[in-house]
Amino acid sequence: MDVLIIGAGAAGLTAALAAHESGASVRLIEKQDRLGGTAAISGGVVWLPDHDQMAAQGIEDSTAAALDYFLSLDHGEMDADVLSAFVQEAGPMLSFLTDIDAISLTMMPDYPDYYEDRPGAKADGGRSLDNDLFDFTTLGEWKDRVFDHGPAPRMMLRETPLGGGSGIVEPEELQRRDASDLRGWGQALVGRLLKACLDRGIEPVLGCGGYRLSIEDGRVTGAIVERGSKQETIMARNGVILATGGFEWNDALKHAFLRGPLEAPASPPTNRGDGLKMAMAAGAGLGNMTSAWWVPTLAIPEAQWQSGETRNMPVLIERTLPHGIMVNRDGQRFCNEAANYSALAGAFHAFDPATYGYPNLPAYLIFDSQYRERYQLSSFMPGTPLPDWVARANSVDALAAQIGVDAANLPATVSRFNEQAERLDDQDFGRGKTDYDRFYGDRSRAGAAATLGRLDKAPYYAVEIRMGALGTNGGAKTNAQAQITDVDGAPIAGLFGAGNVISAPTGSVYAGAGGTLGPALTFGYIAGRAAARRANQ
Repeated sequence: MDVLIIGAGAAGLTAALAAHESGASVRLIEKQDRLGGTAAISGGVVWLPDHDQMAAQGIEDSTAAALDYFLSLDHGEMDADVLSAFVQEAGPMLSFLTDIDAISLTMMPDYPDYYEDRPGAKADGGRSLDNDLFDFTTLGEWKDRVFDHGPAPRMMLRETPLGGGSGIVEPEELQRRDASDLRGWGQALVGRLLKACLDRGIEPVLGCGGYRLSIEDGRVTGAIVERGSKQETIMARNGVILATGGFEWNDALKHAFLRGPLEAPASPPTNRGDGLKMAMAAGAGLGNMTSAWWVPTLAIPEAQWQSGETRNMPVLIERTLPHGIMVNRDGQRFCNEAANYSALAGAFHAFDPATYGYPNLPAYLIFDSQYRERYQLSSFMPGTPLPDWVARANSVDALAAQIGVDAANLPATVSRFNEQAERLDDQDFGRGKTDYDRFYGDRSRAGAAATLGRLDKAPYYAVEIRMGALGTNGGAKTNAQAQITDVDGAPIAGLFGAGNVISAPTGSVYAGAGGTLGPALTFGYIAGRAAARRANQ
């Protein structure tokens, strides 16, 4: 066997296909009893620059423009060659997966890049692509082996408010999708990749964990794994590709590396740094270790993962809607609530040296009855009862006392926000001034009104917001061929990486919707081809 791939998420599945189609024999292993990982429960959007669909619709883009965009945001954590590899290979990766029917994406033309004022950005969208529906019945017995987190998504993301849609699909069409087990989002992404693997005789080996790399004379030759109670060594003539995800559920690694608290990850609790530890044991250099794909989250106590951990839901839309604000424990606003969720972590991680703490953690989403009558909170629809963990009071003062924030500041904060919302001009934080701010808001309202609205109708509500992440984005450094490099920058023979286990090709920059999956798929493609080239040589 030529290539061993550890981790059967989007990056690992792509690496397996790229290696196989390049002439290598592959084996794909996964420690869980289901595959897909974080990608399977995600929105599944893929951010890619300069792809064929943009050209077909007359949207101009180029690798140079994409590089300008990233470099305008760089704070020194990007490797120029690695970044260039992502930008240049993203289009070929998409063509490759499309040609072998391993992916089916449709461009979302109105979805803006997250930093639309920067050089090379696409304020009118085009780089974020959504998955078309996939028929899970075609997977046979494997359809129940893809990781999920509840009812299957029967809509494409572009049909939902998250993707700029109405969220309405005719009941007859939803019934058809349900009867045929048609799924969207990350389920569609992983499902198609898995089907392409199965069609080529690549059957992932599940329940295969306890990883240690096998190293001979400085070269990675395979891995020592555990299946059940048995240990075995899997040899790989041309090397191992690590695609095991990040370390956001490993407390020791988080405390050792991250710049600030990551208390409530939105990813599955399987991402515990397995690949990072293997790479470190092999002498890998590390990069971007202080950062993550940050996102504010809301803990849902009644929702738990299979292993018992509380599920934390990303707060993407809720904080951007009219009639709501976020405040800290002093009862004060501290950010533009509608800003891009990954960059928003900077506000949550503000450190006060006087108190030696993080004054904006926890935060609270405050909203009134106008909000409640119109908008969804997580899975709780308007007009349905809210759970007990949502605080409720008939006045702002009483709400402040109930959640333990400053009872003098919160009424003053709400009053000042109401004055600015009335004028549709947030002078404190600029909320509503950009297309991105308004994209996740109430798009039935024009301009800044999509996100600004007074809080003045009792009762008032509050929920606690924590700092979470879609995954970490620091890890083993690679070169442009996805080879993991040592502390001196030299390739470690026979060791490759892709996905959140490696130092992100885009550094800490979340470019736009799909900013994690675009690099993950592309470096899976690069790693698979690079490992196969060694096999062919």
